[in-house]
Amino acid sequence: MGSIDEERSLLEVEESLLQEEVNLYAEDGSIDINGNPPLKQKTGNWKACPFIFANECCERLAYYGIAKNLITYFTNELHETNVSAARHVMTWQGTCYITPLIGALIADAYWGRYWTIACFSAIYFTGMVALTLSASVPGLKPAECIGSICPPATMAQQVVLFSGLYLIALGTGGIKPCVSSFGADQFDQTDPSERVRKASFFNWFYFSINIGAFVSSTLLVWVQENCGWELGFMIPTVFMGLATLSFFFGTPLYRFQRPRGSPITRACQVLVASYRKSNLKVLEEDQKHTDGVLTKQQSSQKMTPNPELFTTRGSSIYTLFVQQGRSMKRTIVSFEIPPATLGMFDTASVLISVPIYDRLIVPFVRRFTGLPKGFTDLQRMGIGLLVSVLSLTVAAIVETMRLRLARDLDLVESGDTVPLTIFLQIPQYFLMGTAGVFFFVGRIQFFYEQSPESMRSLCSAWALLTTTLGNYLSSVIITVVAYLSGKDDGGWIPSDNINKGHLDYFFWLLVCLGCVNIPVFVFFSVKYTHKKV
Repeated sequence: MGSIDEERSLLEVEESLLQEEVNLYAEDGSIDINGNPPLKQKTGNWKACPFIFANECCERLAYYGIAKNLITYFTNELHETNVSAARHVMTWQGTCYITPLIGALIADAYWGRYWTIACFSAIYFTGMVALTLSASVPGLKPAECIGSICPPATMAQQVVLFSGLYLIALGTGGIKPCVSSFGADQFDQTDPSERVRKASFFNWFYFSINIGAFVSSTLLVWVQENCGWELGFMIPTVFMGLATLSFFFGTPLYRFQRPRGSPITRACQVLVASYRKSNLKVLEEDQKHTDGVLTKQQSSQKMTPNPELFTTRGSSIYTLFVQQGRSMKRTIVSFEIPPATLGMFDTASVLISVPIYDRLIVPFVRRFTGLPKGFTDLQRMGIGLLVSVLSLTVAAIVETMRLRLARDLDLVESGDTVPLTIFLQIPQYFLMGTAGVFFFVGRIQFFYEQSPESMRSLCSAWALLTTTLGNYLSSVIITVVAYLSGKDDGGWIPSDNINKGHLDYFFWLLVCLGCVNIPVFVFFSVKYTHKKV
């Protein structure tokens, strides 16, 4: 009898030890690089976040180092017209936001987020190298203008250039949908107190990636126009290469350490498998619920034009805002300000607005709404839409002033710079950046929280798809407007001399579209049924 009691006691001790061992490992279905449940002490929370932040910051540095001044590169170096250059830029930007569907599918169904980010970062780096070569090697770029004769890029030159650009678009497709959800998954979503921390994570994540945008808006744009495009492309290429190596060799040290091969480890795996099996029915019920939510999301895709139109307005920053600034006074003493440098105020507004929003606005609004995040995600997106309309309203007013002064000073035919300071553009850039703090972060949170856990990368990519469609819509709108109004004299967007055009009419058109868009967005937002988290 005593021996039976001793055996029972020994079994209880062993079971207790096994359970304690099981509790050391993640039990939410996540696995490490070897396909095993990771140790809780060596994964999660903020341990992997520095590498995630660094990788995405470098990716944004590289992206904005190209995007901010790409229209200038097309017009000055490749001798494209304003309309053609804007169309190329918007199409490329749109593609950068449609490739995340590919990356998300690979991450969710095959490789996982870690290897997807690592491999696609390498593709991104390859594209940056190709782009740098296209701007550096004399035979890979068009010859300089001789008087008014500017030779266009040859087919071979275009192939190298666009190969680099679209390799970058493919590379960013494996980073964008995985990085945000990769970081947010560090928090335990079963604990309600963690939701506020997760919302704060998204705010500060958006803050961190805009550091790269700020650097590219100030340093890189100046380098490109004053020191050479070769160096302007080479700097972000180097940083992207360092980020890729860091992610390959640095991140596993923090996320993927655990002892293997011991009997107790194998026993833990059996118990974890048993735990998953016992919870299968609960997970199936949750899947049914979230599938219902997806059905509602599909029915709410009538909201899709709303985010698209926000991106349509936002894409003006990298195209028409820059061209507008190019025709304004931008010298301080003998120093000439590159027009794309004004994009620093877009990102500066993000760096200023995120701390204010996270530390002041959210606690204040929470008192009235009772919501941990202050606003709902859809309310936050709606505020962003409104602020973006205000930004374009300011841009339209500035352009009206600029064109009136050009006519008064008889500068229409000559196309000379209008003596109106470029710093009048600061409010429109600042408002557009503030709009992004509300809209983009709200959009990320909305698609992340309203999606099944197993589809978060894919749904993050679906959110980015609205940006794709918005950029493509921008390209269509600018092409149609140029065709209907005329590309040359009297057209809204002339081929070269915008003093002859009516860019202000185009801005007012976008303002009108936004004024129609906002009530439609509000209507479908009110009808939307949120998934309980």
